[in-house]
Amino acid sequence: MKNRITQLFDIQYPIIQGGMIWASGWRLVSAVSNSGGLGLLGSGSMSSEILREHIRKCKLHTNKPFGVNVPIMYENSANTIQVILEEKVPIVFTSAGNPKTWTSTLQKEGIKVAHVVSSAKFALKAQEAGVDAIVAEGFEAGGHNGREETTTLALIPSVREQINIPLIAAGGIATGQAIFAVMALGAEGVQIGSRFVATHQCEMHENFKREVVRAKEGDTILTLKELSPVRMLKNKFFDQITNLYQLGKATPESLKELIGKGRTKKGMFEGDLDEGILEIGQVASIINDIKSVEEVFQELLIDFKKIQKQMSQFQID
Repeated sequence: MKNRITQLFDIQYPIIQGGMIWASGWRLVSAVSNSGGLGLLGSGSMSSEILREHIRKCKLHTNKPFGVNVPIMYENSANTIQVILEEKVPIVFTSAGNPKTWTSTLQKEGIKVAHVVSSAKFALKAQEAGVDAIVAEGFEAGGHNGREETTTLALIPSVREQINIPLIAAGGIATGQAIFAVMALGAEGVQIGSRFVATHQCEMHENFKREVVRAKEGDTILTLKELSPVRMLKNKFFDQITNLYQLGKATPESLKELIGKGRTKKGMFEGDLDEGILEIGQVASIINDIKSVEEVFQELLIDFKKIQKQMSQFQID
């Protein structure tokens, strides 16, 4: 499969793994890249020293392109960029911040830059900032996403109409059929997070992976809009958040105090299913097993080809 995304990143398939905090270490990233996609390290959960270690391990375990996801709003983002430049990482996906902050700095060193947005307005701003590609992430996505609550199927055609650079769809994509659908709407690639969480190579705790597989429709909720919207599985800690809202006390200050530090690590990396934050997308409800990255790729490609063949039979007279 060749298009602008595969050519831009020099990959076989236009399938990009989300750079998820506490999930996207070198094992997952190198496995995705070796399977023909683009693996992204989740630098948001890494110190400079740990990021450098993961970059070097990726280089040892794959000779294919890989990249780093950089949440710009994080306090250590400047240090993260410095490590990326020193280690000559070829691709960076930026998110959660102004794309003008680092795009030109990275591109001067030959690094390809994509930026994650949740609206057509911010897609235009990212294009004006000179990024090489846009990731448009819908409301279904896990982790932090937009306040607009625009779903992927509504977002992709809206962004496609506004920009002329390569477009990657994200949010609610875990099957070959979904890949086909967003490409029909104008995307040239996909970014997949939740499906890669439920893989053997993912860094997440096995408790959390099993909870993802058990998730049913309606088990994830978007909350914490006063801070940064995040979609999470319902658990005891989620009930504490809900209680603050019910009491009319969900101010940014009170929410920050309740969350404290390390909630995401506690839930997803350490496996505390009661007191941790459990970030995952709505699509968890159709993820029914934990597989290897290689098996996930095989399933995605088989299903894509199957729906492609089925759709070719439809004709309008």
